[in-house]
Amino acid sequence: MNDTTRAVIAMQDYIEAHLNEPITLVQLARAAGYSPYHAAHLFSSALGISPLRYIRRLRLSQAAQAIRDQGEAILQIAFDFQFDSHEGFTKAFAKQFGMSPREYRRDTPAIALFRPYRLLTRKEESTTMKNNTVFVQLVQRPRRKAVILRGKKADEYFAYCEEVGCDVWGVLCSIKEALNEPMGMWLPEKLIKPGTSRYVQGVEVPMEYQKPLPEGFEFLDLESCTYMVFQGEPYDDENFESEIVAIQESIQRYHPESVGYRFDDTDAPMYQLEPRGERGYIEARPVTKI
Repeated sequence: MNDTTRAVIAMQDYIEAHLNEPITLVQLARAAGYSPYHAAHLFSSALGISPLRYIRRLRLSQAAQAIRDQGEAILQIAFDFQFDSHEGFTKAFAKQFGMSPREYRRDTPAIALFRPYRLLTRKEESTTMKNNTVFVQLVQRPRRKAVILRGKKADEYFAYCEEVGCDVWGVLCSIKEALNEPMGMWLPEKLIKPGTSRYVQGVEVPMEYQKPLPEGFEFLDLESCTYMVFQGEPYDDENFESEIVAIQESIQRYHPESVGYRFDDTDAPMYQLEPRGERGYIEARPVTKI
């Protein structure tokens, strides 16, 4: 890990630990070990956003989640996230989300929550992939629908982000009625519209969910199905790409026929959950009983 990466991670960690307290550029610089000017330059160059704007967007997004999930007074939530007046908080909230805090609490539509990009350390030396255990389980999914945003040609995460950006996840995370966490999906042929991508990001919601969606998002009806879920062992976050490849190769070698099923992606999407080292990489394939 180089000095720049170390400094930016230190500033991100400091912000996360002190988000509900006053944060100054001097404090961030002290955490990074540089002058305020140089620390701000490193942060902006690495993340594409200034430290103060990063803090403000993160505070507003966490405040929005508190408004959505808690019964606390909006003014108190504003104070908790270092806004000094109801008027100032309302103006900042409306500028970021296009509605007032009161309107958001009343309607709880999908909004673009800020999910900051976290720099990951990377080991410079080569590593040998170990033989991890892969856990397999069957999961039943009821009839439901998904809120998705289609790309153009993407067939995996990085290509998708290049096409549509990396803000989709924040919108999906804002949906209070979601049945589970957001996911990346590989759609079956029957669910792909002409001129759109196989890979999309989405979140499952109940069939009765009908709230307005942000521009470009749409509903996708999904029938009940059975999934075979594959989960690897916990790993270091800097190794996430190799872990994904390792699990996907394990899935390719796996024979579901040995337990009375076969892979069947004609009607339901395959999916992957957000790679998080503490729980292991998770990917699922739809199956049909033989």
